[in-house]
Amino acid sequence: MSNEKKPADHGHAVGLIIFVLGLGTLLPWNFFITASQYFNERLAAPNTTANGSSDSTFKDYNYDSWMALLSQLPLLLFTLLNSFLYQWVRERFRVAFSLVSILLLFSLTAALVQVPMEPDAFFSVTMATIWFINMFGAVLQGSLFGVVGLFPPRYSTLFMSGQGLAGIFAAVAMLCSILTKPDQSSAALGYFITPCVATLGTLMCYLLLPHLEFARFYLNRSQETSQELLSSTDKSVVNINEKELEAERTYVSEPEERSSVLAVFKKIWLMALCVTCVFAVTLSVFPVITVRVRTVFRDNSAWDKVFTCVCCFIVFNVMDLVGRSAPSLLQWPSKQSRLFPAAVLLRLVFIPLLMLCNIQNSNVTVFSHDICFVIIMALFSFSNGYLASLCMAYAPQLVRSKDCETAGSLMTFFLVLGLAVGASFSFLLGKLV
Repeated sequence: MSNEKKPADHGHAVGLIIFVLGLGTLLPWNFFITASQYFNERLAAPNTTANGSSDSTFKDYNYDSWMALLSQLPLLLFTLLNSFLYQWVRERFRVAFSLVSILLLFSLTAALVQVPMEPDAFFSVTMATIWFINMFGAVLQGSLFGVVGLFPPRYSTLFMSGQGLAGIFAAVAMLCSILTKPDQSSAALGYFITPCVATLGTLMCYLLLPHLEFARFYLNRSQETSQELLSSTDKSVVNINEKELEAERTYVSEPEERSSVLAVFKKIWLMALCVTCVFAVTLSVFPVITVRVRTVFRDNSAWDKVFTCVCCFIVFNVMDLVGRSAPSLLQWPSKQSRLFPAAVLLRLVFIPLLMLCNIQNSNVTVFSHDICFVIIMALFSFSNGYLASLCMAYAPQLVRSKDCETAGSLMTFFLVLGLAVGASFSFLLGKLV
């Protein structure tokens, strides 16, 4: 097989498809988190009592906290169950079934925009949708990371670039919906139709992939290698860098026996705790606190309408992507430096900083101007992407190449654990402001 001539990726078609697949994997999380304002406004309506009258009391549903928690719990669960699932269910069925399910759930969400519902019922349906759509999203991400791992390293980079742009795509879709639709209902309908079309496009791209000569060469090159990679994709539910993927492929060809999980953890425990802390801090305030910040220019209705979308979601996703890309140019502090865990702990300062911004109905406001919020958000999101990427890059460097698979699995578990811890902690912080 080594003497077989490799076909060319004509027109970069396979690269484009893999980029679209990366974009499609993170649409569920990003489209629900960016639509925070729409869901909170619908849940602010009064419920109808048993005798038909309206209940005038306002019920706080904590949408943002519940959304974050119910998005991360399926991710945590399937991080643990992926290795069992992938041994019994074929990759093509997993991917196709997950994409079809995500499409149906997005279609349901779009249809409910025009359906009057009691807030209690709407909240229950929305939370169930978030749970299941992220469950299928977790299966989809793990499966596609296994597929992409069969291609040369630059295609893994394209896949992760697509994932990095998913948040920006959702935020821009929300901005366009707000600017082009006069009322909230039409804007929300247009917004949720967008991921339906995008998910359908992702499914078409996936089905087209095996029909391209370049893709067939790598997909059919080694069935044994493919199975090994697919059974180990539980570490790939979140973004990891190119070095880790190369380490995985190196491991497959090595005959040596792996170290125990405990032995590997003893070598990477600091990086594991650091990545947990990075994402725990992020999810504790984003989006539950950040979406409550209001512009000081309330008289400017046009700016007021797009403020949260631009200053919260677009700023966060753009700067997070910049932060994730920065380690390819500079990796500081080094993995041995004591400054690295200090930098991670220093991110805790963003919690009070964001809580002291111009939050609606807050008793204490220190940073009232919009520019203060944008600067804090930019530093907050850049540090999230930068430090998280360094953690994921450093961990495999602390172990032997044959233990990189175990290290990647552990790092993914602690990353998702950090997301779940942060989402849980957001309930408390939401009550304090």
